Amino acid sequence: MGFLEKLFGKKQAPARTCSAVIVAAGRASRMEGVDKILCPMGGRPLLAYTLAPFQSSDLVDEIVIVTREDLMVAIGELCRREGFSKVRRVVKGGESRTESVLAGLKAADPEAALLAIHDGARPFVTREVIETAIEAARQCSAAAPAIPVKDTIKRAKDGVIQETPDRDELFAVQTPQVFDADLIQTAETKAMEEGAVLTDDCSAVERLGFPVRLTQGSEENLKITTPADLLWADAIIAERMGR
Repeated sequence: MGFLEKLFGKKQAPARTCSAVIVAAGRASRMEGVDKILCPMGGRPLLAYTLAPFQSSDLVDEIVIVTREDLMVAIGELCRREGFSKVRRVVKGGESRTESVLAGLKAADPEAALLAIHDGARPFVTREVIETAIEAARQCSAAAPAIPVKDTIKRAKDGVIQETPDRDELFAVQTPQVFDADLIQTAETKAMEEGAVLTDDCSAVERLGFPVRLTQGSEENLKITTPADLLWADAIIAERMGR
């Protein structure tokens, strides 16, 4: 059921189609010159690991990749070589995350009831994490995987602690974040028009006052951000390959 139908109480058949938008348009400024999206890990590019569970999931109907212009040809070749048949489009991203996400949303199948937005640099997401978020979004229109925060978090100003939030109420939110198509398109467009700086897509929906349900994430669903993260990635690959 779409967002507007839920909002106004109209009945509709359960949502069945889901397009995945993989956002891989960043400049990797913290990777010390390493282009993480195509960085080889265990004999395959990082992006191949990211795409594989979306390709294999029966709940994902198509994949749209958003990337930099200079990577579009290489990524297209990767998809053909690896047999990622669900990748229907590789499109150019924008200057900000919001612009890139909107480019992906616009390129997705207009008939898709749900849109799942995932960081291209999260190569170890599992089908279970993906499908749990999709199923939750079918019920409540907005869902995202998360794990409880382990460390004690401090809110500080000018280097001085101002507050210690209750750790039991804090979660590290991951991707894919899954939404009714019309809800996320409205939210991202409004955020763009108002110049809001967003670090994830739940924030766009939260700005509209719409609730987002948290689903079970995974400790391995980490985002490759710095060269040190590649060491963790190698360890995960070795464990999965039984070495």
